[in-house]
Amino acid sequence: MPTQKSLQHIFAELPLPFCMANVPDIPITGISIDSRAVKPGHLFVALKGGSVDGHDYIPKAIDNGAFAIVGNEDFVGRIANPLYIGLKNPRRALTWIAAAFYNWPGRHLTVIGVTGTDGKTTTTNLIYQILLAAKIKAGMISTVNAVIGDEVLDTGFHVTTPDAHDVQRYLSRMVEAGLTHVILETTSHGWAQYRVDACEFDIGVVTNITHEHMDEHGNYENYRAAKARLFSSLEVTFEKKQGNPRLGVINRDDAKSFDFLNEFIKVRKLNYGLGQNADVRATDIEYSPAGIHFTAKSRNFNIPVSSKLLGPYNVSNCLAALTASVYGLKIKPEIAAQGIAALNGIPGRMERIDMGQNFTAIVDFAHTPNALKVALEAARVLTPNPSPTGRGEEVRAKPRVIAVFGSAGLRDKEKRRMMAETSVELADLTVLTAEDPRTESLDGILDEMVAGAKSRGGREGESFWRVPDRGEAIRFALTLARPGDIVLSCGKGHEQSMCFGVREHLWDDRIAMRAALSEFLGVEGPKMPYLPTQDTPEEEWLTWK
Repeated sequence: MPTQKSLQHIFAELPLPFCMANVPDIPITGISIDSRAVKPGHLFVALKGGSVDGHDYIPKAIDNGAFAIVGNEDFVGRIANPLYIGLKNPRRALTWIAAAFYNWPGRHLTVIGVTGTDGKTTTTNLIYQILLAAKIKAGMISTVNAVIGDEVLDTGFHVTTPDAHDVQRYLSRMVEAGLTHVILETTSHGWAQYRVDACEFDIGVVTNITHEHMDEHGNYENYRAAKARLFSSLEVTFEKKQGNPRLGVINRDDAKSFDFLNEFIKVRKLNYGLGQNADVRATDIEYSPAGIHFTAKSRNFNIPVSSKLLGPYNVSNCLAALTASVYGLKIKPEIAAQGIAALNGIPGRMERIDMGQNFTAIVDFAHTPNALKVALEAARVLTPNPSPTGRGEEVRAKPRVIAVFGSAGLRDKEKRRMMAETSVELADLTVLTAEDPRTESLDGILDEMVAGAKSRGGREGESFWRVPDRGEAIRFALTLARPGDIVLSCGKGHEQSMCFGVREHLWDDRIAMRAALSEFLGVEGPKMPYLPTQDTPEEEWLTWK
């Protein structure tokens, strides 16, 4: 990783329209977009955000030692600093500036990109395990963490692609560590904000494109277009000495995205799915509480696959990973199957929490209508009909699925109704609660979810409840559970915080589930994490600064 690089050299290497002459030949030792992170010698890139304008913090960045500033061209002449470089789109320029500073690490790696609404993290981890099984020196950058050799780095409280300069820094460290491949999970925000444009992708994988982030993109078509940028990037990837697979992998079963992507992709492409027409398909599928088993078939192979992951949707994730690995990286199908079998699970993805209770407790990240749908379907697979009983014996009740979830504030409002409708239709009992209300009224969010539940025949107090405090909601769900039932807490997964007002509060659904179970069972366990809904009126936390 470079300790410094000339600002002049950085701008000389940038693509148009950012390539510039007459840039000062001064040494830059790092890149920051937060004035608080600036160290002497840094280049500070001022970005305009939804509520914060980085240009307001330029004086602070200079006080902290920034040697030069990149910002919007509209501020040229208004910023009293001779080393202010005005650009038309500083956010888009950042990814190229960072790549140039770190000497274009993506050009020294085989880069596999994974995107989609749901299943991105799981598919990323599956491909990573396949590469390890093939003895390939691989790294991984997901919305959960970055893995560089034996080092695991947290990538933040909430899930999105890391900022552009952080992505390039991770890639540079991988090159320095002698890695040859990297799997990079990419979000629509990451593509819309140009965070991964300079990553030099070789293989692109999409899991699905369903309803999500309409607040950010405006409509489904814009959202889909942001995801599709992964595939257009394959056309312009730098020629690498190790070769360029240039393969697009898409989901034939995803009706909303398949036809569009199949037409959009201009490089080599393959699809996967459960139907006979898929290039790589699954047959003889078996589900059990221990995982999934199926036969993966294509024109070139026919192999058994076993995974510890749960639910029908993970068959698709396994197929996506298998297709990318076998056809993109030329890994033997048998080795790919070994890698899939080696993955024990993903933190916060259908993660079982067992403290000795006589029902199943699961924490999952499902926070979109489709993700909730497939999570509930997966849970239903784990609740088979009771076995026939002998004459005179009491017939046991069919196990039920009890869902606990919320919907975030300042995000796509339509999915609040959609998720409540989905749960009323697929779960037996539903508990509606908080999930990052931010500066929106939690009571108002719950009202919208309640309306959705009622529109599908839900009866408040009988088939669904609203419990604003998430810890109390989980506790309440446990009191509803009978032996054999499944309590499924969705929406937070592995995340480590929840936002009320503008404050982040430490929160982990897995700790909360363990705390509630320990209280329920009367055994030792962690303390329930604190949320302001425990003791603070809504009108107070809504105004927190």
